[in-house]
Amino acid sequence: MSELPEKQVKRLHALIQEAETNLAAAKELLISIVGDNGAAITPKSSNPEDARGKVIEGVFDGQKMAGPDGKEYPVPTNYASKSKLVEGDILKLTITDDGGFIYKQIGPIERKQIIGTLVQHDGAYYVEASGREYRILLASVTYFRINVGDQVAIIIPADNPEAIWAAVETAL
Repeated sequence: MSELPEKQVKRLHALIQEAETNLAAAKELLISIVGDNGAAITPKSSNPEDARGKVIEGVFDGQKMAGPDGKEYPVPTNYASKSKLVEGDILKLTITDDGGFIYKQIGPIERKQIIGTLVQHDGAYYVEASGREYRILLASVTYFRINVGDQVAIIIPADNPEAIWAAVETAL
């Protein structure tokens, strides 16, 4: 069996890299739909005021909501991205009688906006801004169609210099 020409090997590497990126996006989308534990999550499509069920308030950590009971509740990445949730925001989660999850932001913290550059390493996306890196959701990268090297306006907590996560305001 002869060796593959260099061109074919490069193409295979590119296809594998693209497949890995698509797989990571698919996993994040699946988690946003069913959560880390496999329980179905209903996106914020119905009116939370009308929902009946268990209500839990908690703090958004950039990916999940930490409840007062110490449990973590998965927040759909598309909701977090489009709602521009920031680390420290207070959320209300209604777990409906049929098992659906409905989130509502009830206590946005003070924010500030800064500009940085999108970078990627270790399979995750970050924005380099103000001399540090802030992690952002893959859902934000795909929603705003931003590419590594693009300038991005991000929102960070105004009073938390230790924040790890940021929300994307817009691509510039």
